[in-house]
Amino acid sequence: MTEKVVEPVIRIDHRGPLHGTVRVPGAKNSVLKLMAATVLADGEFNLVNVPEIVDVDIMADLLRSIGSQVDTGSDGSLRITHSGELSTSVPADLAGRMRASINLLGPLVSRVGKIEIALPGGDDFGLRPIDMHVAGLEAMGATCTFSDGVLTVNAPRLVGADIRFSFPSVGATENLVTAAVCADGVTTIDGAAREPEVADLCRFLVAMGAQIEGIGESTLRITGVPHGTLHSVSHRVVPDRIQAATYIASVAVAGGEVDMIDAQRNDMQMFLHRCTEMGLVFTDLDGIGVRATAPERLRSVDVQTLPYPGVATDYKPLVIAMLSVADGSAVVTENLYPGRFRYVDELQALGANIKMHEHHAEITGVQRLSGASVIAHDIRAGAALVVAGLAADGVTTISGVGHIDRGYDDLVGRLREIGVGISRG
Repeated sequence: MTEKVVEPVIRIDHRGPLHGTVRVPGAKNSVLKLMAATVLADGEFNLVNVPEIVDVDIMADLLRSIGSQVDTGSDGSLRITHSGELSTSVPADLAGRMRASINLLGPLVSRVGKIEIALPGGDDFGLRPIDMHVAGLEAMGATCTFSDGVLTVNAPRLVGADIRFSFPSVGATENLVTAAVCADGVTTIDGAAREPEVADLCRFLVAMGAQIEGIGESTLRITGVPHGTLHSVSHRVVPDRIQAATYIASVAVAGGEVDMIDAQRNDMQMFLHRCTEMGLVFTDLDGIGVRATAPERLRSVDVQTLPYPGVATDYKPLVIAMLSVADGSAVVTENLYPGRFRYVDELQALGANIKMHEHHAEITGVQRLSGASVIAHDIRAGAALVVAGLAADGVTTISGVGHIDRGYDDLVGRLREIGVGISRG
């Protein structure tokens, strides 16, 4: 008889303000792209400040499946070694487990000239096509075909091209930059994504020997270099601004004062601006982090998601959880992924007063939410439910925590360190 597997849950039973210090680990949305980019060169790469999350394990397995060696250290480090030929076929079962698998597209096509990869999986919050990735590669001379859910790209020789995005796609920017670093000639990307994680990838590539101008700007200019000039490097992963925002949201709804070591204020200025309008106070900690101090009660403000440097869509579930207990009413507008509202039903189950109007959420704050059993449908929604649990009377039980594990490095343990009544089991 097969023993039934019991899925873990997170339980929150909390009243009172938070105090203490929490360290912000490396960014999920950076480390996965850095890991993929290592295939551009042979040698031993060393990444530090690597978060201990499930998606890093999946990407490690993806790299091993194409012939790379990946070793994990106990100190938040990762050693990736490439030597010799790499497979051009990415296993569908692994590619289907997370969106970031598509980031192997640019590096593998650049190095090997071919790739076969199943359309990637990951969080389910609406259609996220890869047409901009494909169009950019075709402009650089690649031939791309789809068949039975598999994308095949052939590009024995990539050439520089002028590429203009109608929308600043993070994934397409990353893939085309990694494809362009060894292409013949110059590639320009107008309308490129400007996220801190994109800049982190570009700095990593430059350290490897790539020539990239305009890092952090909306126009990138990449001058191709011979493959043999790229080399392995050591690199520290940029801290995770979404995890930092989660701790900010936690203290915002619970009250108190929390120091976040390694939080990068410059990487989340618009989010912090909106939080300041809601009443939070932020203090720089002599260059090592940020202190967040909560008001007696948050004020409601309207928020809309926009490409960086605007308020990121990943912040939005946290913002809605905060507004659920703020004074007044506000409207949150989703401009990037209209389907990313699946968690609203769960917040309503906790007593949040939220009305949906297509891609707008109208939130009227209540004094306190009420504990209930809810389900995390994706990474950030799961974090928002944890935050909401801090503002709820009674016990909040969250299932589907496997989603949270994909993007958060010991969220329960870190919240305990600042006084949250939270457990996992």
